Amino acid sequence: MTRSRGALVGVLLLLLAACGACGPTPGSPESGPPVPGAWRLVLRDEFDGSRLDTGRWATCYDWNKNGCTISTNNELEWYQPGQVTVGGGKLTLTAQRRSIRGSDGKVYPWVSGMISTGRDDWYARPRHTFTYGYFEAALRIPPQGGMTPEFWMMPASRYTPPELDIMEFLGTTRTVSMFVHWKNTEGAERKQRGTFTAPGFPDGYHRFGLLWEKDRLVWYVDGVERFRVTAPERIPHVPMEVILNLAVGLPYTPPPGTDSARMSVDWVRVWQR
Repeated sequence: MTRSRGALVGVLLLLLAACGACGPTPGSPESGPPVPGAWRLVLRDEFDGSRLDTGRWATCYDWNKNGCTISTNNELEWYQPGQVTVGGGKLTLTAQRRSIRGSDGKVYPWVSGMISTGRDDWYARPRHTFTYGYFEAALRIPPQGGMTPEFWMMPASRYTPPELDIMEFLGTTRTVSMFVHWKNTEGAERKQRGTFTAPGFPDGYHRFGLLWEKDRLVWYVDGVERFRVTAPERIPHVPMEVILNLAVGLPYTPPPGTDSARMSVDWVRVWQR
């Protein structure tokens, strides 16, 4: 009896030792700011209902009507509210190959979905803006080529830079790009990029986070620091909106035979001190 109890204790100790480095799983609600402090949760959406909470989220940028896009990027999609769905505890942004004429007069070969804490129209007030904090979302990117899933922040003034790109997959499903955009003292636009490469991003949910403080920007993938910026002129100090979107054709068009793709969001959270 003593020997059996001792063996059981030994097994438990081995299990505890093996899991000593275990952290929250990618979609786990246990995640939070990676640095200590008096943090409070100021935005949280678990997408547990059957429809989008429009009190928290808009489904377009405010500079177009009846849909939207960023024309300066030569993107192929025209965002539509119907491409945003909530169900099964997740938000889904769906891109589909379907021609549509935008209110800007152009014909777009794809429709897709996005959400933003910004405005419904040019003259409205943003729903939520943030200056500093920790921003994190659990996302599953699509496996199809030609898709650009993004989690980023834009000034409430609408004028960029500055811009903070927490996560972008540009022409790849293996390498996540992390950007800060700013203007130098001469007014020229500049950007700095960090990358992290790993297999399997489309296979499950992964956490993408950004710590934005007065003296630093630190990017995290699944709770591990992957990129850091501390140069003072590169750190923004203006209110920003949070955006998640599935762009199409940036920088490459989808291959023939690809007619749809989905980006899934398990949750989005914002903490501030």
